[in-house]
Amino acid sequence: MRIVLIDDDQLVCMSLKTILEVDGSIEVVAIGNDGSHALSLYKEYMPDVLLMDIRMQETNGTDALEGLLKEYPEAKVLFLTTFLDDAYIVKALELGAKGYIVKQNFENIIPALKAVYAGQNVYGDEIISKIPELMKSKEVFDYASHDISEKEYEIIKLVADGLSNKEIAAALYLSEGTVRNYLSTILEKLDLRDSTPLAVFYYQH
Repeated sequence: MRIVLIDDDQLVCMSLKTILEVDGSIEVVAIGNDGSHALSLYKEYMPDVLLMDIRMQETNGTDALEGLLKEYPEAKVLFLTTFLDDAYIVKALELGAKGYIVKQNFENIIPALKAVYAGQNVYGDEIISKIPELMKSKEVFDYASHDISEKEYEIIKLVADGLSNKEIAAALYLSEGTVRNYLSTILEKLDLRDSTPLAVFYYQH
């Protein structure tokens, strides 16, 4: 797995590089020290996962993510930070970050990277516990007006509860392929890019 690492603390960067490459299956191919480096380094190295801090001096991680995903919508970005600011968490979720974990739990970094690389979304316990409260809104959304059926709404709720496609299939007695087709249709109807913004959308509405 090829990783680009971005953090404005040079000591943290070197320490993380050492920790990650001890695993043997991970190579840190480039290091940047500001969010402004995210797009150029991604374009040059095309890493499997971009591991990035969220609060940096010049360009923060969420701004970097937004710019990156406009050009590379399939990019996998995992935020690794000491900050649990509500605004950062909400923004990261809305934009479609694949994960958000805290640096203090260093033993979770490699498993999180491998999970994101495998296509999963990864959020630390500290983040998951905040999500329902952060996403509360009085705004009411008319799903029917967007042609969302009862079955599709059921699937949206299960996605928001954190279930995988396999778990949703088992809960609704459907095949995984059928669930994937439903999700593709739902995302198209709501103009969303993947399941993470879909979960955020549900909690907000």
